[in-house]
Amino acid sequence: MVTKPPTFSASDQRSRAVMDQIEKERAAADAKTLRLKALRLAKEAEERAQAATKAAQNPPSKPRPKRIT
Repeated sequence: MVTKPPTFSASDQRSRAVMDQIEKERAAADAKTLRLKALRLAKEAEERAQAATKAAQNPPSKPRPKRIT
């Protein structure tokens, strides 16, 4: 016995196409968000490392003694 594939109406096909498009756009937005987050975290880590090396190179100066008047 041969079974026919289910036939879908034109509106069902359009709805499915729109849903597929939305799903692809969400996936692209998620990928972009993850990429930008990784770049931001890498930049922040680099800035922390630079601040730590700068702080190590320039130790804090001694506070000036207060003058008694």
